[in-house]
Amino acid sequence: MSWLENSIMARRGVAGGRAGAEHYLSIADQGAFHYVYGPYASPVLSVKPGAVISVETQDAFEGAITSEQDMPSEKLNFPFLNPQNGPIFVEGAEKGDCLAVYIKSIVPRGPQPVGTTAVIPEFGGLVGTGTTAMLNKPLPERVKKMVVTPEGGVVWNDKITLPYEPFIGTIGTSPQIEAISSLQPDSHGGNMDVPDVAPGAIVYLPVNTTGGYLYLGDCHGTQGDGELCGVAIEIPSVTTIQVDLIKGMTIAWPRLETEDKLFTIGSARPMEDAARIAYRELTRWMVADYGFEEMDAYMLLTQAGRMRLGNMVDPKYSLAASILKKYLA
Repeated sequence: MSWLENSIMARRGVAGGRAGAEHYLSIADQGAFHYVYGPYASPVLSVKPGAVISVETQDAFEGAITSEQDMPSEKLNFPFLNPQNGPIFVEGAEKGDCLAVYIKSIVPRGPQPVGTTAVIPEFGGLVGTGTTAMLNKPLPERVKKMVVTPEGGVVWNDKITLPYEPFIGTIGTSPQIEAISSLQPDSHGGNMDVPDVAPGAIVYLPVNTTGGYLYLGDCHGTQGDGELCGVAIEIPSVTTIQVDLIKGMTIAWPRLETEDKLFTIGSARPMEDAARIAYRELTRWMVADYGFEEMDAYMLLTQAGRMRLGNMVDPKYSLAASILKKYLA
């Protein structure tokens, strides 16, 4: 039996984790992309729980960087980065519910080289930025384009090939009233850049408004912990997801389930506050759903918890706390 058949989505979802109607959201169907998460855009698609949706995403630059000779400062228009598909309206979703999004596949789209990374002025983990102000001059701009395929990996150069480890960098639901930049992660999800949000995983997102309003984009071919220079291997993609709805499952922050682990994701600055949010939410989850006494869960996570650094470059940093499922049985 597949682990998915015993997942939280399968046990609690309206569709019971079963695949429903299939939809395709093309670039043409999407029309204008979105650069904020909010409840004010009209949905591009309305689906029932169980829907399987294949989405044509753009890269984080909406295709504006086409060669290694391009200068990001000339081609990019901040803050219009991280174009998002959606919003997708999920029928029956109401505030206090939870969307379960099973990531089925992420496939690079378009002519090679489809992979792009770059050094962008005053953006990254080892440079001065607008919020970490330094007198130093910005690092020189640089663009690198790469062939990226599931079979051949990420061809960095003629000596180095990185594994193809795709994931969704930015996914979330609408906040209740705010319009939040697609560059910023928060309790609704958003630009978390956690590499475990990958094919084979289920991400759980809070519903804050009727229909949930699911957004996604910013897919990556691979990324190291922290997204150090601020830019992963950005790719346009066809990303296929299966969306279910869990009624009455109220969560404060995004959660993630894989075959052997549970994760909670926190986003904040400073970084230790993001870690605190993630571990607090995981502690509370263990108490609410797995019968732990709070102090026992706290002490167990001290020994068995693991922390994944998503990004250390965005307006808020994202960290994912995890524990092996075998300790919760």
